[in-house]
Amino acid sequence: MADLSKFLITTKWPAQNPELLQLYSEATPNGVKVSIFLEETGLPYEAHRVDFGKNEQKSPEFLSVNPNGKIPAILDPNGPGGAPIALFESGAILLYLAEKTGQLLPADQRLEALSWLMFQMGGIGPMFGQFGFFYHFAGKDIEDKRPLERYASESKRLLGVLNEHLRGKAWMLGEKYSLVDIAIFPWVRGLIEFYKAGEILGFAELHEVTRVLDTFLARDAVKRGLKIPARA
Repeated sequence: MADLSKFLITTKWPAQNPELLQLYSEATPNGVKVSIFLEETGLPYEAHRVDFGKNEQKSPEFLSVNPNGKIPAILDPNGPGGAPIALFESGAILLYLAEKTGQLLPADQRLEALSWLMFQMGGIGPMFGQFGFFYHFAGKDIEDKRPLERYASESKRLLGVLNEHLRGKAWMLGEKYSLVDIAIFPWVRGLIEFYKAGEILGFAELHEVTRVLDTFLARDAVKRGLKIPARA
């Protein structure tokens, strides 16, 4: 049996089954990337909710795995060479799990997949997140609307890039569903379902994006992953 006792995070979120991969997360666009990937691949895991309302992502236990205090993070008792390993940053976790399982990262499209994954990590995530702050969260009360206009404009531009790329394609890499789709479409969903920003961002014109988003959300593994970790 794997010994996870040296990992401080397990004192706050004890592993019921320490032989399983441990996921520390919340059901946000970044968090559900990992739960969806795990549901798609069937890799057994245990999910632990990091409660933002209690600021648990800033607790010493969580910071021991991710000093940046952001979800998700994982603890894999069966890491490289059989030794336990802790990882943070959703993009790094997706790549690790793809290589571990041999799934959802096509070998013949690896570099293309990495390019689009970095596009999500460096563009979509930060820009959509900042847009959400100024449109939906506390930033909406700021009198100066230039920040909102800036992030709305950039979010629309990025959505336009996606829309053009998806013409004639089933998924981001063409016919193959991959970790790229898992990285991108939870963020697109969040714009519509959480931020309620479909009108301001012009989703009525984004036919390709909405087509692929609908197909993504119809997948059983996606439906399950979006609810993990469950709220009490």
